[in-house]
Amino acid sequence: MNELPQQLVNGLLLGSMYGLVAIGYTMVYGIVQLINFAHGEIFMTGAFGALTIYLYVLPDGTSMAIALPLMLIGAVMVAVTVAVGAERFAYRPLRNAPRLAPLITAIGLSLALQQAVWAWYPGATSALVFPQIEGGPFEIGGVTIQTGDVFLLVAAPISMAVLAYFVMKTRTGRGMQATAQDPDTAKLMGVNTDRIIVIAFALGATFAAVGGVAYGLKYGQIDFRMGFLLGLKAFTAAVLGGIGNIYGAMIGGVVLGVAETLATAYIADIPGMDQFGSNAWADVWAFVLLILVLLFRPQGLLGERVADRA
Repeated sequence: MNELPQQLVNGLLLGSMYGLVAIGYTMVYGIVQLINFAHGEIFMTGAFGALTIYLYVLPDGTSMAIALPLMLIGAVMVAVTVAVGAERFAYRPLRNAPRLAPLITAIGLSLALQQAVWAWYPGATSALVFPQIEGGPFEIGGVTIQTGDVFLLVAAPISMAVLAYFVMKTRTGRGMQATAQDPDTAKLMGVNTDRIIVIAFALGATFAAVGGVAYGLKYGQIDFRMGFLLGLKAFTAAVLGGIGNIYGAMIGGVVLGVAETLATAYIADIPGMDQFGSNAWADVWAFVLLILVLLFRPQGLLGERVADRA
């Protein structure tokens, strides 16, 4: 029990990363009812975009105080470019196709992005070292926060606040709400739904890029496969919070992160399961939780917000 506050903070940080990626899933699904399974790879390309800025654009020895904002801009630019390109050339032609077609396309795009980074990025055949923020770790009330987690601790609430303001207070945000509720009526009211969909993909990619930078700072390395499993967990978070519900995506991410961290930390206390080691179960709990949610509350914790377009 002495470790409980530390584990809760660890789970909160991990869940915030899941939530940042889950926002992209839930925004796109809420508007076009598409599960973009390539979103995990958009998260991955954002991390590689940040590393590219650090390695190939900035001079050697640039301090992280200067490098990090520029890396974040590079991450967002790469992730948004990939996401908007995917929407324009892969998903838009299939918008009126049977739902299985864009789903298969998304899976194929996910694999294509992985292989493209593996084949073309220098050194990507193995894990690449990600630059770190100097200093720390920091101890607050007996809880240790690693230096790499400070960025996530600041970025996640700021990202949610900006998103909430954008969706609720801006004209484009209200257009997104209208398109999600009824795209045909939104068109009749003068809303450019194609533009709204592109913005939804771009916003989701922006938050995924922030998550990609946070991942690199937290774990100290990135690789071309990093988006696959984390993307699945982020999708689980989106379903857990209520697919189509933006706030539910972040809450679902936090719940999932805390549940996974606590289960992993205390699994050795369960008789007969300690022989496998707690880390062996780390990736199991997300999908156990997903199954339970689908069985007992399929609409998610905050409820699904998707209009019936049947």
